[in-house]
Amino acid sequence: MPRPGGTITLMATLRLFAAAREAAGTGRATVEAGTVGAVLYEATARYGEQFSAICAQSRIWLNGEPADADTPVGESDEVAVLPPVSGGATR
Repeated sequence: MPRPGGTITLMATLRLFAAAREAAGTGRATVEAGTVGAVLYEATARYGEQFSAICAQSRIWLNGEPADADTPVGESDEVAVLPPVSGGATR
């Protein structure tokens, strides 16, 4: 969808797991942004400080590969927030 001024809007899919999903109240969202960092910034604006704190401790992946904030995203890309897992089975 073009923006005024002729630039193209990119809509990446944000996938949220575990505590990130709980903080956001959803497991999937569409976010308008051009980098992984911008996706997370927009998601934090939407979902608040608890979500931001979880992201700070999480692994961030783009299309199944580790990514950093400067990694560009495109229309069909998926950014995943994977919080650390706590607990586990005891014997």
